[in-house]
Amino acid sequence: MIVIKSPKELEIMRQAGKIVYLTHQELKKAIHPGITTKELDRIAEKVIRGYGATPSFKGYNGFSGSICTSVNEELVHGIPSSRKLKDGDIISLDIGACYDGYHGDSAWTYPVGNVSEEAKRLLEVTEASLYKGLEQAKPGARLGDISHAIQTVAENAGFSIVREYVGHGIGQSLHEAPSVPNYGLPRRGPRLKRGMTLAIEPMINAGSRYVRTLDDDWTVVTTDGSLCAHFEHTIAITEEGYEILTTASMGEG
Repeated sequence: MIVIKSPKELEIMRQAGKIVYLTHQELKKAIHPGITTKELDRIAEKVIRGYGATPSFKGYNGFSGSICTSVNEELVHGIPSSRKLKDGDIISLDIGACYDGYHGDSAWTYPVGNVSEEAKRLLEVTEASLYKGLEQAKPGARLGDISHAIQTVAENAGFSIVREYVGHGIGQSLHEAPSVPNYGLPRRGPRLKRGMTLAIEPMINAGSRYVRTLDDDWTVVTTDGSLCAHFEHTIAITEEGYEILTTASMGEG
């Protein structure tokens, strides 16, 4: 069942989303060659708790980190560790914060130092696919309209859409109905309604679309070792379009 949020619930989710946004801003400043992913995790937890929230991912199904730190060929669910970032790496930081019982969730892929032209283009296209998908988020549209728009941008650029992992509804639970694939046909799926809250998150590979999970049972990597990127915002469907909740202030489209 898709849960429609009340204005009061949306206000709480704005606060959760803002905390996620502010955590991203602190981590963005901290990213540099030589820093470990565990250090980024510690910074994130300190920021999240400093705003009166808790890390959504810590302990979730046994996950040990406060955030997911996925480097280069790692798509999602990378576990923070003593691994040091190197010049030319890219790192996806997936951050969730629970505030007053409601979650915000956002991922962004960042360059570390000087990255390749391929990496730059991958990041640009994945981010562009997110916002192209969001353009379809409005009452009366279908969920498939978002999915199709994301897929079109990625594949037209010569990249691949991961199909095993998708976006999702979000609210009092980190993962709620509906699932939001990053591929599919337009005019299909549930009709979007005001008050729905969704985590839209393109996951795109530079090579083939296939991925596998490492022996740690968490880290998902591309099977061909190619680079991958992950961009995500939590949004609410509004009367005329959408509002990004994982930002510093209200933003409607």
